[in-house]
Amino acid sequence: MLGLFKRKPVNYFSEAEKQLIVQAIEQAERRTNGEVRIYIESHCKAEPVQRAKQVFEELAMQQTAARNGVLLYLAMKDRKLAVYGDEGIHAKVGESFWNTEVAKILAHFDQQNFTTGIVSMIHAIGEALVEHFPYDAKTDINELPDDIVFGK
Repeated sequence: MLGLFKRKPVNYFSEAEKQLIVQAIEQAERRTNGEVRIYIESHCKAEPVQRAKQVFEELAMQQTAARNGVLLYLAMKDRKLAVYGDEGIHAKVGESFWNTEVAKILAHFDQQNFTTGIVSMIHAIGEALVEHFPYDAKTDINELPDDIVFGK
């Protein structure tokens, strides 16, 4: 009986916007062996970076061979976000890169340009991954799905 009261997931993006985001991920990953994932939920009850780390681990993103996965975490109703990069990419770009990119995405979000901000962030992450983890046609495989993950 409890199943009757399940909430329908909130749809923050149109199908066209979702497609743009997934295409940005695919485009970024064509030039790198790095991996990018997007996780979107309504609320964040923890500090956003800690929640992003938890989601990162739940999605098994730490299992990439080069430890170069990056998660963009968004809690839409609480207006929180975090970017969490695995140890391989974090060691290459450092804290200042993440802080700069978060400031850029927030500027888009302040103008209610959520999709544009996300796509812009994916491109920036992709460029950093390309610089430090370029694509190798002989060895590269897509280690993680490119879809958007929607939480509660």
